[in-house]
Amino acid sequence: MQARIAFAVVAIPVALGIVWYGGWALVALLTAAGVLGTRELFAFARERGVHPSPLLGLGAAALAAPLTWLSLSRPDVNLGILDWWPYVGALWVLTVLTWATASRAPDAHPLGAAAVTLVGPVYAAALPAFLLVLRHSSFGLRSWEGTALVFFPLVVTWVGDSAAMSGGRAFGGPKMAPTISPGKTRSGGIAGLVGAALAGALLVAFVLRPAGFDLGVAAGALIGLLLGVVGQVGDLAESLLKREAGVKDSSRLIPGHGGVLDRFDSLIFVLPIAALLFRLLGAI
Repeated sequence: MQARIAFAVVAIPVALGIVWYGGWALVALLTAAGVLGTRELFAFARERGVHPSPLLGLGAAALAAPLTWLSLSRPDVNLGILDWWPYVGALWVLTVLTWATASRAPDAHPLGAAAVTLVGPVYAAALPAFLLVLRHSSFGLRSWEGTALVFFPLVVTWVGDSAAMSGGRAFGGPKMAPTISPGKTRSGGIAGLVGAALAGALLVAFVLRPAGFDLGVAAGALIGLLLGVVGQVGDLAESLLKREAGVKDSSRLIPGHGGVLDRFDSLIFVLPIAALLFRLLGAI
């Protein structure tokens, strides 16, 4: 716990500053996290005898955030991506399958290697890049309004996770998903959803409304509740992958927290859904 608190004291102000500044500084942070997360996912696969391509997978992960930023900041790049992404996507899939055909024997899990090479960067790098959509769809550099939108799903997720942990310890009871994550209880899950809903309502009242987004407190609570559900699914999904690999943590990169996937498993699911909800509500 001391290591977690010490890391958070340093990491949270730095993250706040980078999100506020935005642009390439934020792209660099997301790129590093995406590459490291993809690397951790590939390590899960290797524990099961599946060997994806680091060159292709990590290369794709490194491109996710920069391409997202360019599509948001450069209209010409955005038009090019809209025109060409089906062809580029098809070539990417064919490249990975060609690599698997050339480098993996039938008994070396070629299907698994190709699948992990394709899915890894999408899961660990492309989905988190929706943070840039929240931050920069409507706002440029050094924007508190864009920062407020980003920190809504972040804070809702962190509060929900903390409430779930505290509620599970306080009330115990039946397990939520004993074959996936034996430590999680239904009472903890309910506490997490309550915490996420309350956080959403308070964030609308005290953060989004002063920043110019008056979505309504009830809407904030509902969004918080939805993101709480999505975050718990994301947490269980990463736990499932670790259980298959037979590991406790995705890595030992972050003191007291484990790896990138351990720290951001919920947010990987939450960020795209938050961007979608805010888009539907006209905030971005």
